[in-house]
Order: sequence, then C-alpha cells, then structure tokens
Amino acid sequence: MFPEMRRKKQQLSNEETEEILRRGSHGVLALLGNEGWPYALPISYVYDEGRLYFHCAAAGHKLEAIAREPRASLCVVDMDEVIPELFTTAYRSAIAFGRLRVLEDREEIVRALEALCGKYSPGLDTAEEIKKHLNNVCVLEMNVEHVSGKEGLELVRRRNADREN
Repeated sequence: MFPEMRRKKQQLSNEETEEILRRGSHGVLALLGNEGWPYALPISYVYDEGRLYFHCAAAGHKLEAIAREPRASLCVVDMDEVIPELFTTAYRSAIAFGRLRVLEDREEIVRALEALCGKYSPGLDTAEEIKKHLNNVCVLEMNVEHVSGKEGLELVRRRNADREN
C-alpha cells in the first residue's frame, strides 16, 4: 500500500522515525479538503504508543475534511540546515500515515489532553485547565498505520564519517 523509499541509504529506522515523532514540537497535518483540494495545516500534537493526538475546535474545516475522509498524514521536520556552499540541505523528517477519529469517550479525551499537556507544559499541574476546557475541546486520534523517516545525504555522510573516526 505504501511505496518503498527509493533512496534506501537515506531511510531512517522505525525507531529513529518514532523518536522524531516523540520530540517534534509541531507537524503539518495533511487532509483531503473541499472539492478534493489538499488541506495541510501546522498543528501541535503528541505521539504516544503508536497514536498521535491533536486538539482542535469543536467545528470547522478540519473536522469537515476528516468526516469526509479520515485518512491523513502528519509530517514532522526534525532538522533543516541549509548548506549554501554545497547547494543542499541537511534535513531529517518523519511522516506518519493513519486514520483520524474524533474521541468521544471522556476518559480517552482526558488521557489525550494529559499527554498533550505533559509534552507542552511539563511539570505544571494542568488538571484544572483540562477540566475548564473539557466540554469545549475536540480531541483527534490518529492510529498510526505506517511511518517513514528520511535524512539528507549530507547527514548520511556525516554519520558515516563519525563511524569511521
């Protein structure tokens, strides 16, 4: 279903790819928008045990798109260093593919919000904030079906040079 990466030596392992998903501060969520137009939006997320969680408003274009087509992808750029003199970029990124669903169960919603708060507000007591917004927030879950990670040739060369030294 998902094509193999053409440039195998640039492919990251599943473990490296999942680590990018864990540490990324945001990603770009790609959906099928109105009339078949691509709809990609920057979004905060948390990755937890093969699932991605997002929060959003209880209505809007994003939810309309998901209702039409739940398949989506999230792209996270971990590194992006332009190297002008080499006419290249040292980059590392991950893409997760899966189906989105709106969480309905209150316990699932609270767990997802706790995970999001733990990522973005570590060490803070967020229970009151979650309770305050619980009835007005929508939480989305993507069950990750496939991940793909890749790094630029410059990073591959650096990694190989480090191994030789």
